[in-house]
Amino acid sequence: MALHVHEHCHKMATREDGTPWWAAFPEPVSAVNRIEPGQVLELLEAHDGDEPRDFLIVDARRADCTGGTVASAINLPAHSFYPTRRVLYDLCKRAGIKRVIFYCGSSNGRGPRCAAWMQDYANEVGGHLQSHVMTGGIRGWVQAYGGRMMDAYDEQAWQKRQMESE
Repeated sequence: MALHVHEHCHKMATREDGTPWWAAFPEPVSAVNRIEPGQVLELLEAHDGDEPRDFLIVDARRADCTGGTVASAINLPAHSFYPTRRVLYDLCKRAGIKRVIFYCGSSNGRGPRCAAWMQDYANEVGGHLQSHVMTGGIRGWVQAYGGRMMDAYDEQAWQKRQMESE
């Protein structure tokens, strides 16, 4: 089954010499745990306050990180994630984070790859951190919820993307 890859996603995934950005890093071994956008929404709504969270949301997009992010997500671009996964793991451990949820544009490439690398590292060090990828990515989120529970939501950016994909 061939996946449709958006032109800007293909551009983000390819280095100047034509090789994919991830070619410099080892292939992930772990299977990716999937989490539905509705489950992420429930987590956000249940922790919408001052109490500490036990989950972290990571947006793995790079230059295509427009239109907003899922509320409270941090942006750690996929192309620089592998070398920093140890630091993220350590920060999560110290903060009591038990689950890291990754996403990218559609969660078909960068998000799942980063989630698998994070799970590989957690397994390697014998940690209890669980790594997930949000099904459908930010596009799926916006399709389901529009700007609900998003930071810096830009409706015009999403309308432009919709017109470009038609």
